[in-house]
Amino acid sequence: MVSVGKRVTNFSLPATGEQNLSLTGFKGRSLIIYFYPKDNTSGCIREGQDFRDLYSQFTNAGAEILGVSRDSVKTHENSRNKHSFPFHLLSDSEEALCNQFGVIHEKNMYGRKYMGIVRSTFLIDADGILREEWRKVRVPGHAETVLEAVRALT
Repeated sequence: MVSVGKRVTNFSLPATGEQNLSLTGFKGRSLIIYFYPKDNTSGCIREGQDFRDLYSQFTNAGAEILGVSRDSVKTHENSRNKHSFPFHLLSDSEEALCNQFGVIHEKNMYGRKYMGIVRSTFLIDADGILREEWRKVRVPGHAETVLEAVRALT
């Protein structure tokens, strides 16, 4: 599992835009990876919209954003287009990246227990080192907090 101050192991996953994306493809730029439970649900839409609305500020600060869930690329494409997300969404249907970052935990909804993604965000610097992590994220104000951390890297 990843830990702050350590190099993040490379990954490659299918993404929107009919491509695979990997950590090494972002060398020289900071990378924000945010994990979310499911496309087209209210909290996940709001989180994506918040990152979307600040996207130009993130890129001006030298960072790129990737969203990750277990949904299919097709579902990601629909969500990305519907909400005008300028960043790519990765499909982690086999949970490899989710497990690398330790974001799958037991959840309880209406008395039903299941394993799901706990909303989490990670900031990786231009050298591939994990610099910040936010677990059990609450959406309001979160994208702004991440942007501040990106700016602090420079």
